Amino acid sequence: MSQTSYNPFSELAKEAELQTQEKLMPLQKKNHGLQIGIPKETTYQENRVPLSPLAVQLLIHNGSQVIIESGAGMGANFTDIEYSEAGAKIVYSAEEVFQSEIILKVAPPTEVEIDYLKPNQILVSALQLTNIKEEYIRQMMNKKIIAIGYEFLRDNSGALPIIRAMSEIAGRASILIAAEYLSNSNYGKGELLGGIPGLQPTDVVVLGAGAVGEYATRAALGLGAHVKVFDHSLYKLRRLEANIGLRIYSSTIIPQILAKALSNCDVAIGAMRSPEGRSPSIVTEEMVSHMRPKSLIIDVSIDQGGCFETSEITNHKHPTFEKHGVIHYCVPNIPSRFARTSSYALSNVFTHMLIEWGEEGSFKELLWAQKGIRRGVYIYKGHLTNFALGKRLNLKPKDIDFLLAGNA
Repeated sequence: MSQTSYNPFSELAKEAELQTQEKLMPLQKKNHGLQIGIPKETTYQENRVPLSPLAVQLLIHNGSQVIIESGAGMGANFTDIEYSEAGAKIVYSAEEVFQSEIILKVAPPTEVEIDYLKPNQILVSALQLTNIKEEYIRQMMNKKIIAIGYEFLRDNSGALPIIRAMSEIAGRASILIAAEYLSNSNYGKGELLGGIPGLQPTDVVVLGAGAVGEYATRAALGLGAHVKVFDHSLYKLRRLEANIGLRIYSSTIIPQILAKALSNCDVAIGAMRSPEGRSPSIVTEEMVSHMRPKSLIIDVSIDQGGCFETSEITNHKHPTFEKHGVIHYCVPNIPSRFARTSSYALSNVFTHMLIEWGEEGSFKELLWAQKGIRRGVYIYKGHLTNFALGKRLNLKPKDIDFLLAGNA
């Protein structure tokens, strides 16, 4: 019978297992103070500001510095005194703001603002794919900056937090606007949206079952209206009903059914979106011509071209026009009409991101740690990194992961 050979290394290993084991503990991250510049928005009728005074106070408490141009919060009714008392430095020229490490703004930079940018500076703003031109992107690439489009930012669940928040506001606001323009004070039909017991409820048609459509539906139902929702996607229609918790009239987009619903409605909300930057125009001029006199179209998708063939861009000063006896409200950027609420919503997202940014220690470490933020980068040190944008403008993009790994 064979005997098991004695192995001194095995005995030593067993003995080592009984000893107290060392464990590597993570080093506590040192907060890196950020230098954040907030210029005053110069885009027409852009009233929002990306950080509220309370958010500024929190960031400064965490070691950051905030430089804000005088009057930047005026459209949202935040005064320079509020920002100053929160610890921000108030300056009186955009050039001074653009000396900051990070530029945080709402609207895309204008050509004048692009001239202020410096190599390796980080810009966080909207991109607005609908209106983007190749020359504009090349101008930004030549500055060798890092640019983040906040409409591409994703949270840990994979959702688009800023798009979601702005869509919620636009959806609710569309019904409030409808209530205004159905009243006599705005030369409407003189009806109360939703009606009262004993009267037929207001008939609302919602085109699109995304976030805008969902919150327009919620608001309309809350006021007592009868709502019909149309979308190409059965999945979106089912999700909307599940989120609302009610069985409502919903349908895929079949021209004959849609035309009949529009001909009987009081309000039609256009909320169709497209990831390619152009919303589908699904309501023809003939369909509009058969709608009730003084009925109302609110085309929330006008910033992507609009859902209605008769839609034309208007503005907050002159928001409506009439065609075929139907009132059209086609103002892009509806959230800017409710600038204070929208600014708080933006601030909630940006504040969390900037605090994480400071804790990571550097922007590069933040990008490695946060995939959702990495997906928001569309220019990295002069290189285009957004593949959808590259395809649209016929520019060759580079993978952001490759650039980060290569110490670009």
